[in-house]
Amino acid sequence: MADDTWAGLADLFVDKAYASVKGYVRTYVMHQQLLEHLPPPPAAVLDVGGGAGHQSFPLALAGYEVTLLDSSPAMLDKARQRLQRLPPEARQRVTLVQADGEHAEEAVNARRFGAVLSHGVLGYLDTPEPMIDQLCRRAAPGGLVSIMTGNAHTAAVRPAMERRWDDALASFDARTEIGVLGVPGRADTVEELGELLRERGVEPLRWYGVWLFVDWLEFGGAELDPGDSRQVAAVELEAGRRDPYRRLSRVFHLVGRKAAG
Repeated sequence: MADDTWAGLADLFVDKAYASVKGYVRTYVMHQQLLEHLPPPPAAVLDVGGGAGHQSFPLALAGYEVTLLDSSPAMLDKARQRLQRLPPEARQRVTLVQADGEHAEEAVNARRFGAVLSHGVLGYLDTPEPMIDQLCRRAAPGGLVSIMTGNAHTAAVRPAMERRWDDALASFDARTEIGVLGVPGRADTVEELGELLRERGVEPLRWYGVWLFVDWLEFGGAELDPGDSRQVAAVELEAGRRDPYRRLSRVFHLVGRKAAG
């Protein structure tokens, strides 16, 4: 196992990023989007790169059987801490596994799942193909594959909102940047990932935008009132379903279904 890149970032990621309005928006919006496509509970869900469980623990509360796989011991420690806050019946539906996503098959003993999630992971990999292979192979026939990653079509918006005009000009055709946590990241497009899924027997069903107004407001220097979180999330949820708004989101959520047989 490689050194834990997230060891020095786990506290910032969990205690600050997810505690913000943006963190609430991401969790809420993606949960609602998932519910439109997930099989009913108690279907088995694999969350690859699931971090501290912000996306998968609500699914355990809803009755799903969750396996959270992450390569970072520090993030899994955060997950264990958060797991203790769940009711006993929900805790019993969660399994934590330390492994990187490219070795998910071995880590879960070749088990297949009714849904396989990978949210905010592809952007930290040099290329998406090895991870996409694993996600598609771990989905059972008829199972769901859910991917959230950076939107390459909007790379210039963040530097422009931050008034970094030279960086914005250079970003129109860029695929990489230093993210808000100070870690290098890479972006993809819906079209490219959709084709990678099709090549592996998973048909894209729908895609959504995630983080539109909330991101651009923050990068423009506005402070969001935590008291507005629910209203902001409702607006973001609706924007993520509609063109042209979803195309302007900083990240996108792509959902596909594996062939039944």
